[in-house]
Amino acid sequence: MTAHVGLAVGRGTGPELAAVFERVVDRLARLHGVEPVITRSSRIYHSYHSLRAEAGGIEDLRRLTDDDAGHYERFCRSLARQGATAVFRTAVNAQSLYLVRERLRAVKVDVIAAPGSAPDAALLLVRDQAQGFYTGENRHAPGVLTRTTRFSREVTDDVIAHALARARRQWPDGGPDRIVMAYKHHLLDGALDDWVRAAADRHRVRIELSQPDTVNRNLIQHGLPRRTVVVAGNEWGDIMHVVLLDRYGVGKQENRCTENAYLHPDLAGLVEYQTVHGSADDLAGRDTVNPVATVRAAAAVVERHCGGPGAIGAVERALAALTARGVRTPDLGGRHSTTAVVDAVLAELPRPRGGRPTRLEVGT
Repeated sequence: MTAHVGLAVGRGTGPELAAVFERVVDRLARLHGVEPVITRSSRIYHSYHSLRAEAGGIEDLRRLTDDDAGHYERFCRSLARQGATAVFRTAVNAQSLYLVRERLRAVKVDVIAAPGSAPDAALLLVRDQAQGFYTGENRHAPGVLTRTTRFSREVTDDVIAHALARARRQWPDGGPDRIVMAYKHHLLDGALDDWVRAAADRHRVRIELSQPDTVNRNLIQHGLPRRTVVVAGNEWGDIMHVVLLDRYGVGKQENRCTENAYLHPDLAGLVEYQTVHGSADDLAGRDTVNPVATVRAAAAVVERHCGGPGAIGAVERALAALTARGVRTPDLGGRHSTTAVVDAVLAELPRPRGGRPTRLEVGT
């Protein structure tokens, strides 16, 4: 089976993690007898650190930011036209990334469930990346920066529809019990209230629109809810994600990957996987960056997009074996290199059946 997968690489530790991704995908593909084609973007995108080091001033920084955003948007559109359903991206400069997310209507999806808990005891967090403070435009005047952001009924409808569809895939035997939206809606003249009410009526569901601090209080007081969807403005979701991971014992964000779905009609069906951690420019070239999140992303891509059922489970068993043996990178208190950790993961996997190697191509 041939599947098309994109790969976008940023500065910092991006090239090292891209090599990890390719290596793990190739091994899992051989194990499952599938033949993915990985198309790598022709550009290495800036991290914030590299952008600041290269730019000659604010206008130059804005130009480089726009160039990266335009290139990555074109790359994603090209992947979608080729029939690709997944792209793995290492960390890149956030301002470029959010220009793309605004244009292509992105949402980030993460399932938060305590280890060993029942499938029903989970929170589905859907972060709205297409509108709000993380999007918008900057205008500069001497000593003043003005940032203008937008909210729209159309984008809000898209985000709600995707959250409901994703929740029904998560709980196919009945869907979610509760849907909560965490936005500072009191600042929006009642417009968001009206849009959400109309969407709830159209989908025939009950949606609670709450202030973020109210959602925080309820999560603290009542613990991990049952079959609950939280649709959140990214301002809240970005801060609370790591807090929720810690509070519910889910694990460290350095070890996690997450998925972003593009809702623009031209890209419907393209899912972007990323590590939760950043570009770690200070570790570049030292073979010490933590590869666990990238390994997990590779398994998710192979299982969900390349026809390799069981890839996620196999990798999780391998990672558990490494944890038991204390095989970890220095950021987690270990003494192993990136390469050594990946070698150990692959050694724990069953031997592959054979098959042709993953084909690598260079995209636009």
